[in-house]
Amino acid sequence: MTKADSIPSHNFICNIIAEDLKANKNEGRVATRFPPEPNGYLHIGHAKSICLNFGIAAEYGGVCNLRFDDTNPSKEEVEYVESIKSDVRWLGFDWGDRLFYTSDYFEQLYQYAVQLIKKGKAYVCDLSAQEIREYRGTLTEPGKESPYRTRSVKENLDLFERMRAGEFEDGSRVLRAKIDMASPNLNMRDPTLYRIRRVAHHRTGTRWCIYPLYDFSHSLSDSIEGITHSLCSLEFEGNRPLYDWFLDELNVYHPQQIEFARLNISYTVLSKRKLVQLVEQGHVTGWDDPRMPTLGGLRRRGYTPESIRDFCERIGVAKRDSMVDMALLEHCVRQDLNQRAPRVMGVLRPLRVVIDNYPEDRVEELEAINNPEDPSMGTRNVPFSRVLYIEREDFREDPPKKFFRLAPGREVRLRYAYFIRCVGMVKDEQTGEVVELHCTYDPETRGGDSPDGRKVKVTLHWVSAPHSLEAEVRLYDHLFVKANPSDEKDSADFKTCLNPNSLETLTCCRVEPGLAGATPGSRYQFERLGYFCVDTKDSSDGALVFNRTVTLRDTWAKIEKAQKQKGVAVHGSPLSVVRNVLIYLADEH
Repeated sequence: MTKADSIPSHNFICNIIAEDLKANKNEGRVATRFPPEPNGYLHIGHAKSICLNFGIAAEYGGVCNLRFDDTNPSKEEVEYVESIKSDVRWLGFDWGDRLFYTSDYFEQLYQYAVQLIKKGKAYVCDLSAQEIREYRGTLTEPGKESPYRTRSVKENLDLFERMRAGEFEDGSRVLRAKIDMASPNLNMRDPTLYRIRRVAHHRTGTRWCIYPLYDFSHSLSDSIEGITHSLCSLEFEGNRPLYDWFLDELNVYHPQQIEFARLNISYTVLSKRKLVQLVEQGHVTGWDDPRMPTLGGLRRRGYTPESIRDFCERIGVAKRDSMVDMALLEHCVRQDLNQRAPRVMGVLRPLRVVIDNYPEDRVEELEAINNPEDPSMGTRNVPFSRVLYIEREDFREDPPKKFFRLAPGREVRLRYAYFIRCVGMVKDEQTGEVVELHCTYDPETRGGDSPDGRKVKVTLHWVSAPHSLEAEVRLYDHLFVKANPSDEKDSADFKTCLNPNSLETLTCCRVEPGLAGATPGSRYQFERLGYFCVDTKDSSDGALVFNRTVTLRDTWAKIEKAQKQKGVAVHGSPLSVVRNVLIYLADEH
């Protein structure tokens, strides 16, 4: 049995690799790479590529390189390099000793360009950037050849060497491939290979003043590193003929480029250009704002790397673009945190409750379960006293028909504690708002059960007022009000779809005392309220700040249930969104 026979195929890329292994293509090697440009922070779309490239390598016993395509020093910074490395590690992947930079190959790439000139396949062009665009033509009209296209090999070699030596001004000359100005593929119409740019590089300093463009450097970097399967998103499909042209013309090792559908997720944007606008125009507080789809933002919000890897596994790999429902990502983090997050009690909008028949100087320690999904997490003690806080929304003076929580004369259960009955209330004299409830408790119901068998319909969470800690809680919602804010038919400017209620900050919340000193980044389930994470920036010994990761309401679980009722099967994994089930099945078969 071969290595390919022993591993099941999960998608069309796995099918290709399995066939290559059976044919002993690349001598049975599998080598992939994750090649980010260090000009920004990674987002959830990059996570899909990271999981795919590192996952494919691991599944087939291969290797995956982390390579920075650092060919545009005007937009690149060491800060981005370090953040990308941190994010990849956080997701759970390790590149070992396979960390590379395209800048490692600048001299070799230059020599490759010289080879193309010597073959008559590249020339130095003096047209301006605007003129090159004008000469390029359109989708329906062929381009025009540059008047400098017929320069001799000798002249091109001389000019290119002088470009490297810094004799010419920025933008005055470029090196272009000589392919076909009438090609129906615009990428093949004499693309630019090198441009002059006097900008210090974060690794090479001022050693170079000419830099290769992405298409040229990317294909040859793959070749230099011996990559077998160059996996990239669908927008590079039109660049594949150019990728192949460089490798064929230079007669070097030839990896196979394979395109897959990029990730599009509802109620957000994944365009780096648009994310930059959100940050620079102050619509969010920064790249790690918990509303941002960046890995830094998701991490600060409380998402786990396991939940993101699960999400990437569930959405699968397809050949055409589709929209993934945000509800699936939220489902994945709920599923993960349900297993690992300790349960605690917190009150977001406190309403004071005085238990009139409870002794004033008495404090009980009640046993509470840390996580019913994991008995090994044990129990904790929470203090119970005469004065408590409950959620303001858990009381109604004049309750509607289906409101079963606390109301005048009504009895409810307090989690882990007693039955209480509302016997009175205090109102603000000016506003008429209820500011305090007076209740009685039944001491025979400790633990939440009544010995006489009487029932209540609701269990409320609470905290002891004198023992509780003050906390700030930030409630996050979708960043946009429309599922597809980038749809130009809906909005010419995606920012008009921003959700004005994407953040609500509550400053007078109360949480149980066991959260004192909670570690920044630690995650909890606030009973009945959702999953929360201690903010990694604004929390300190003297201040507790919690970010809501996700509510307890699982929209995706309802979608899954509806799928099953309709008899829609997705081979063991839910598809990104219901409306794309048929597309998914078509891709898989």
